[in-house]
Amino acid sequence: MDTPEHHARKSLYTPEQRRRRDATKWTLVQGILAPVQFLVFIVSLGLILRYLSTGEGLLAADLSIIVKTLTLYTIMITGAIWEKVVFGRYLFAPAFFWEDVFSMAVLALHTAYLFASFGGWLSGDALMLLALVAYATYLINAGQFLWKLRMARLEAPRPFTQSEVTG
Repeated sequence: MDTPEHHARKSLYTPEQRRRRDATKWTLVQGILAPVQFLVFIVSLGLILRYLSTGEGLLAADLSIIVKTLTLYTIMITGAIWEKVVFGRYLFAPAFFWEDVFSMAVLALHTAYLFASFGGWLSGDALMLLALVAYATYLINAGQFLWKLRMARLEAPRPFTQSEVTG
């Protein structure tokens, strides 16, 4: 049936979830860690591309990918805590189900990088290509979360404008 209710979008947060989201320190932690992780990503990406184009700086690129992976683990752990506080489960809350699913792929690729690097299983070039694949999935996942942030802002209660107050 084609009714307005049929087309109504389900809210990302219930009023109680929004209250918990706004009250928890983990929202601020996520808000700080996300841009820090992106900055680490940008620096690391530059080091990877430098290595791939010049053959120099493998150790710096490798260390930067390890730092990026550690920031990823940090944001994933604190994000799971945030999700537990807001939605009552550590992962796969309906509002963030697909973002969490894709996050698992991001985490798996970054973890594979660590194993390959520490195990000496791949050449420098192959390691950097694996890192680029991991970084591509990270960018997609970051886009998913930015989209959800935008949706949350669009759903947020807005203050009345002057014309609405004065009639």
